[in-house]
Amino acid sequence: MLFNPEESIDFNGNTGPFIQYTYARIRSILRKAGDVDFSALARDTELSDKEISLIQHLQGFQAAVKQAGTDYNPSCIANYCYELVKEYNQFYHDFSVLREEDEKKRQFRIALSAAVSQVIRNGMGLLGIEVPERM
Repeated sequence: MLFNPEESIDFNGNTGPFIQYTYARIRSILRKAGDVDFSALARDTELSDKEISLIQHLQGFQAAVKQAGTDYNPSCIANYCYELVKEYNQFYHDFSVLREEDEKKRQFRIALSAAVSQVIRNGMGLLGIEVPERM
């Protein structure tokens, strides 16, 4: 195996910096959003297929951690984080978070972004990798 320093800091593809960059982007969104009352989220908000898919992906974190422990294979967590980040980036590309005009949808998307950032931080933390608030 040959180590390439340029590839190790690439912001594209299956790399730590790609995951860190996405985390920093989400944190920026959350800073701009300000305080959100998560207990006041509307239960009747209509969700897109992409939002549902992202929620379902979030639910797989526990299984990824369990699999990593069972197999003594931390790459299960790394791969999970990478797939979550890819899913979030596609969501972010397709849907506006802060510019959403429907207030219920906007609040939901902010909450969903917060959940994704928390799972990224937890997963990367289990791997001993820090995630920056800004990049």
